[in-house]
Amino acid sequence: MISSTKFRNAAALALSLIGFCIPTETTLAAKQERPNILWITIEDWSTDLSCYGTPGVHTPHVDKLASEGVLYKNAFTTSPVCSTSRSAMMTGFHQNFINANQHRLLSEQKEPLPYGIKPIPHLFAEAGYFTALMSWKTDCNFEPFSREELFMGDDWSDRDPGQPFFARITFGGTHRSWNRDPIRPIDISDVEIPPYYPDTPFIRRDWANGLEQMQLVDREVGALLERLDAEGLADNTIVFFIGDHGRCHIRGKQFLYDGGIRIPMIMRWPGKVEPGQTSDSMVQSIDICATILEAAGIEAPIPLHGKSLFSDDVRDRRYVFAARDKMDQTHDSMRAIRSKDYKLILNLMPERPYCQYNSYKEGAYPALAELNVMNMKGLLTPEQAAFMAPTKPRVELYDLNEDPHEVTNLANNPKYKTVKKELLTTLRNWRKNVIRDQGVSEEFRAGSVYPPEKPNGSVDVWVNANKDNYDYLEHGWPSWYPTRSLEEWEDARAKWGPYVFRGPAEEIDRPEIAISKKKKKKKKKQPPINLSQN
Repeated sequence: MISSTKFRNAAALALSLIGFCIPTETTLAAKQERPNILWITIEDWSTDLSCYGTPGVHTPHVDKLASEGVLYKNAFTTSPVCSTSRSAMMTGFHQNFINANQHRLLSEQKEPLPYGIKPIPHLFAEAGYFTALMSWKTDCNFEPFSREELFMGDDWSDRDPGQPFFARITFGGTHRSWNRDPIRPIDISDVEIPPYYPDTPFIRRDWANGLEQMQLVDREVGALLERLDAEGLADNTIVFFIGDHGRCHIRGKQFLYDGGIRIPMIMRWPGKVEPGQTSDSMVQSIDICATILEAAGIEAPIPLHGKSLFSDDVRDRRYVFAARDKMDQTHDSMRAIRSKDYKLILNLMPERPYCQYNSYKEGAYPALAELNVMNMKGLLTPEQAAFMAPTKPRVELYDLNEDPHEVTNLANNPKYKTVKKELLTTLRNWRKNVIRDQGVSEEFRAGSVYPPEKPNGSVDVWVNANKDNYDYLEHGWPSWYPTRSLEEWEDARAKWGPYVFRGPAEEIDRPEIAISKKKKKKKKKQPPINLSQN
């Protein structure tokens, strides 16, 4: 239980930071019970919601949640892909610090958490909470990693009478592939395409399809929140809503631009957080861990990297940081520092192209075919073509007030010399003293492992034909670029067409573009998600 003194101190601190209301003595007496925690995550999604002002999409349930609490405008994940980001959120520490920064580690590659760190669900269980994972995926790059090892059950209904709960749930619909919304289809003329993508009907339809899938997920979120109300739990439950990382688009997921690391974050805490707020504080996904531990009166054995959203640390924070390393067997390494005004990305492997071979993206992202075809035909603008270049600059610097889409690199602009120096110095300190960055080894770089020039045919075909001749787990896939010929990309674009342009109620299978690396196996059965009162 939280003592009244500790509760009053926390409430006073929170009031000074984000406009908490002051509870009356009656309210305080009635709320000595520890709050429940419901942490809702959606996959692969940035701030493409109507409450964040995105054109075309309609997300009334998430919008309502935002109106009942606080919406964070500057929220970021620590990594632009699921397993590394989730590893950080399951502990409250940056993924590199806990050796969980390579996506995606095999079971036999995962190691116990270092330094005495414990997973957040274990801390809640030790404090008397019932812990539940209401969806199937943990996706953590450390031991323990299974749902059975990390959580006590599948649903908060399994707890003892009066026992507080810590429940996490992930809605995976926004991960590719995307379903159309027959109830509220979105016209392609109603969406807004960022300038780093060509504004074509194909790109617009793919973008709109993603927004439609978000509308479907919004209804799932609404059903879960209705259940919370129906069971009389809403008033004593802190609800967080976030994305695990940025959007499932070419220049989003896997990269450190805002499209890859900026996420929605909403918190509702009835009676403690006044409704209808927005915050422009620089916040990170791992701050949720520190916030809910503080709210529950739990002290972590090791001070977390994340900070309580009610603290001076967050109010006064100038910078957030993010890191990207291996993505599947695509080897690359990047670090980023972001303030409200500037973003600096340090490419540790500038010799590699942004769009080097990645089986997942080539097989799941229709727009990748569109961009490659247009690039090879010289139809992209310089801003769009920059992402299709065969190498990367060592440093990228963006003025976010003038260039929110991060398309004009100012790293060599003398006007920004002082800004660049400050950001590089601060980033270097974070790498050395916070995450203890291991950098890039020669084995990881694999500079002389593969033939210098791409053999005939696509990289996809070569990789699968030579899987017994090279150790992709150690050296990754070859970085030859472009990964396909113009004719091969045109063929892929043609295959994608009927799927991208399918009608709202039309059933068309997603085409096979990349060669499957293994035989399809039956998907692990997910426990039923209880979205309604039984």
